[in-house]
Amino acid sequence: MEVSSKSPYLTFDRNKWAELRESEPMTLTENEIQALRGINEELSIDEVRDIYLPLSRLLNYYVSSTKSRQEVVMNFLNEKVQKIPFIIGVAGSVSVGKSTSSRVLQALLSRWKENNKVALITTDGFLYPNAILEERGIMTKKGFPESYDIHHLLKFVSEIKSGKTDIKAPRYSHTLYDIVPDEQIVISPQPDILILEGLNVLQSRMDYPRGRRSPFVSDYLDFSIYVDAEEPLLEEWFINRFMNFRGTAFNDLTSFFYSVTKLSDEKARKMAKNVWREINSKNLHKNILPTRERASLILHKSMNHRVDYVKLRK
Repeated sequence: MEVSSKSPYLTFDRNKWAELRESEPMTLTENEIQALRGINEELSIDEVRDIYLPLSRLLNYYVSSTKSRQEVVMNFLNEKVQKIPFIIGVAGSVSVGKSTSSRVLQALLSRWKENNKVALITTDGFLYPNAILEERGIMTKKGFPESYDIHHLLKFVSEIKSGKTDIKAPRYSHTLYDIVPDEQIVISPQPDILILEGLNVLQSRMDYPRGRRSPFVSDYLDFSIYVDAEEPLLEEWFINRFMNFRGTAFNDLTSFFYSVTKLSDEKARKMAKNVWREINSKNLHKNILPTRERASLILHKSMNHRVDYVKLRK
């Protein structure tokens, strides 16, 4: 573990972090782990054991501590203790593996007997529908702050944190590349833990055009994780994923990207590279990367999506 007086983080190399698992047993099988993988990611049982088991152990401590604090406050106020979900934010670039990290954490945390109701929501559902993005001329800014219905997202998180039940979130389809009309995800029963995954979960109101200093999603998070990697790897992972989708999901006639399947390999790869450099890279540097140091914990990935070090805020 590295301790620097100039950094707000403690840094652990992979081996030191893995030791923090202590005797925590592996609760996922090899088949379950493979089912949690992303389309272009390596996810081994070693990765779950060395990285995500210690992280789930740490999160369980945070959840227990937060519950105890809530109980103390309610007892002080002579009020009935109300169940308030613990919210974990998972942020990072396109193609870094946020979704896989979130699914693994959901699976592990749901095996803890103290907190077995773990919901997972992505902020993709709070993007404006394509029709609105096209009307505003920002279809190529999808994933940028201005492409999200911020008021709806903030209302959703606020209702979760207020202890409400049967809360609804819009459903997003990566096949349609759009919000699914008349379909919603219902958060019921009330979860012990909600994992909120997306590009924008660590952004503040001031990161948004014409923003005011008012509450935002990051203000409601109890713990936040930034999944990090160097940009050349992110670009490589994005292009590989794009090409993999071209041979699978894009072949669906309803897919927004069906026309990509008609391109040659060379043209499809060139298109993916252009999308990365003209859209995703710009969003990364302008809006996503600046939020990294707001995170409670940073998972840094190297080749093959293998985490090589972890940074934990002091």
